[in-house]
Amino acid sequence: MRAVGLRVLKNRLSEYVRLAASGETVLVTDRERVVAELVPPREGRAPLLADAMLGEAVRKGWLTPALGAPETSVPRRPLMTLERLLAELDVDRADR
Repeated sequence: MRAVGLRVLKNRLSEYVRLAASGETVLVTDRERVVAELVPPREGRAPLLADAMLGEAVRKGWLTPALGAPETSVPRRPLMTLERLLAELDVDRADR
């Protein structure tokens, strides 16, 4: 475990983040008072930010996972072909 003052942390932040990422806890101090901790990610934390944020939102109850697995869902079929869509757009835009 290491301790670092705010001023030093500000100037060498990437070094202390690398220490935390490697498993070390870094105590952040302000005038000899511990104000924060840099700790390694929790076990099981998703490595990608988006996945970690979604997982946290589900754990806190902000989001509810969809019912049913995506692989069991019915694939969607196109409603119309691209040619038909473009033709309908041309008709809609003709009066402009």
